[in-house]
Amino acid sequence: MSVEPESKQEKPTRKKGGGLRETLFLLVSGVVVALLLQAFVFQSFYIPSESMENTLLKNDRVVVNKLNGDAERGDIVVFKGWDGEDTIKRVIAVGGDTVKCCDSKGRITVNGVPLEEKAYIHPDDFPSGDEFEKVVPEGRLWVMGDHRSASFDSRRHEENEQNGAISEDDVIGRAVAIYWPFSRATVLSTPDTFTQSFGKEK
Repeated sequence: MSVEPESKQEKPTRKKGGGLRETLFLLVSGVVVALLLQAFVFQSFYIPSESMENTLLKNDRVVVNKLNGDAERGDIVVFKGWDGEDTIKRVIAVGGDTVKCCDSKGRITVNGVPLEEKAYIHPDDFPSGDEFEKVVPEGRLWVMGDHRSASFDSRRHEENEQNGAISEDDVIGRAVAIYWPFSRATVLSTPDTFTQSFGKEK
């Protein structure tokens, strides 16, 4: 019994079109994963106004985590706004908190604890031009823009039955990073002033 040299043996051949089908499968799988991530985990939003300057500038693009869990004080959240459109603001107080403007030093307080906001509010602005004192209903959030004089936020909707506070159920997610323009790309972290104790845990 003779054996042909290895060079003459028939070599296995890949079926024509196999590589193309594999490439198409990987491409379709990638698109499906991307769509699922956008639908259930991450979403991109652009900033339409000056209300969050200088933290977020008009036309910035941000990534929003839709699985972030309950919104907390200091978070920047995207939510269905009072007019039904997607809106972005900072959470200042949560359900059960008493939020007030202002103390003797012109600072907003939450449950009597003053917020040091210089790190994020517009440098030419101030905590609030309007005086208020509200108890945030349970399941609601008191939100404000970082450019206070240019922001239509909870203060401007006090005529609503919930004193301008938004429903936690209307929150789409938390903004976690600026990704465009690339020169401004950064992670959005919680300001230090919100890490202190407010005498109440959510």
